[in-house]
Amino acid sequence: MLKMWKTEDSGEEWEMKLKLCGGGKFKKLKTSVVSRSPMKLWMIRAITTVLLWTCVVHLMSLGETWGPRLLKSWTSCYSHQDVELISVPAEVILPPKRVYKNNGYLMVSCNGGLNQMRAAICDMVAIARFLNVTLIVPELDKTSFWNDPSEFQDIFDVHHFIASLRGEVRILKELPPRLKTRVELGLFYSLPPVSWSNISYYTHQILPLLQKFKVVHLNKTDARLANNGLPLEIQKLRCRVNFNALKFTSKIEELGRKVVKILREKGPFLVLHLRYERDMLAFSGCTHGCNDEEVEKLTRMRYAYPWWKEKVINSEMKRKEGLCPLTPEETALVLTALGIDRDVQIYIAAGEIYGGERRMKTLMEAFPNLVRKEDLLEPSDLKFFQNHSSQMAALDYLVSLESDIFVPTYDGNMAKVVEGHRRFLGFKKTSLLDRKLLVGFIDEYSKGSLSWDEFSSTVKETHADRTGSPKMRVVIPDKPKDEDYFYANPQECLQLLDEPLRST
Repeated sequence: MLKMWKTEDSGEEWEMKLKLCGGGKFKKLKTSVVSRSPMKLWMIRAITTVLLWTCVVHLMSLGETWGPRLLKSWTSCYSHQDVELISVPAEVILPPKRVYKNNGYLMVSCNGGLNQMRAAICDMVAIARFLNVTLIVPELDKTSFWNDPSEFQDIFDVHHFIASLRGEVRILKELPPRLKTRVELGLFYSLPPVSWSNISYYTHQILPLLQKFKVVHLNKTDARLANNGLPLEIQKLRCRVNFNALKFTSKIEELGRKVVKILREKGPFLVLHLRYERDMLAFSGCTHGCNDEEVEKLTRMRYAYPWWKEKVINSEMKRKEGLCPLTPEETALVLTALGIDRDVQIYIAAGEIYGGERRMKTLMEAFPNLVRKEDLLEPSDLKFFQNHSSQMAALDYLVSLESDIFVPTYDGNMAKVVEGHRRFLGFKKTSLLDRKLLVGFIDEYSKGSLSWDEFSSTVKETHADRTGSPKMRVVIPDKPKDEDYFYANPQECLQLLDEPLRST
């Protein structure tokens, strides 16, 4: 029977095979057809095809029984997919669409980096749900420092995003044609909403605009919704969007699996979010350890971006207040003082470190197993991510969630959102460094006021409870910007452990 699948058989061989499948009728068929015009030869091919498919169907029926057993023994082409990413949202059963009177269409243009936009998208979904409006898939920032041309669907699974939230809010990829024409004619309302606003602001200020103009465009979205004082259903919806609806594309997930598998094969790993990149230093004015030329370059860059409002900055004063990211040299001291194993794998979740190898030398000497995604992956793996900083950041985000320990050296947007996501995943260990205390200890140690043993024990003692364990989110009435960020500790959505909540 296996010879049936050869393509260069003689006439006699084909006759024998057809007898196997079709019985003695073949001879009569051959005589009848040959006696007719050669133009009728196509009939032989047609009937032969039918007979062959009959055999195939029988084989397939056997395959229903034996096929799965065979498939289980095959090695997947994507061998890295046997690593389960606990942070990846599961596919959801589609809930019924929510039926409501539509009060208009909400367009949003996000601003900032990936994690700043991620939190903003969660806020915008909650606002759209509360106002009973249709949300258009958010537009991502393409004009900021990173200049990333990525669209929403290049980073997030847009179908999953829309489908998983259909029970809460109607989301469309684009405006209906009639309204799209109105927008092209400028017949809509655009504004930046007020920062840290309560939901009442959107009810009394934004909803009337939606009802009047039908389309409202919010052209800035970062930190536009308060941390506290919101209805429980809104807080839980923000979490649902963040932890389930915002699923990365399969391309990013597959590459994340590959990186995590490579790391896990060598044992536990720590992710270090070393926020010592040029943009952060220029924006913050933190130049500790930089030479005069580097300081000058950072200053010129700060003045080149008009939306960075703070221009004249006292770097050392800011550092002593704990408002600067730790330098690579300071980070090496702190990790060693905390008792991190010298031989542990440390994955650097960051862009290019300012100062390059000169600034990384001390950290590499203290922890020789430093790796980056560029070290673990082939250039061909990353070629589609080149010049797409948000997609690179998405890969780092995914690996950060999977790590045994996450250590951010600055409490920026990525550090905060990853901290909150790791809390959601079961309060996974996150070392939350108190930079104000640390730089004081480091300076005392550098001057000889503290011995190494005193320095190390003090660092361990002051950070014993700063591990991402359950705690109450800090509320500061009338100062929402100074409160604990909602996405760093979304306590309304967490299954808390048995230990009581702490306020520190």
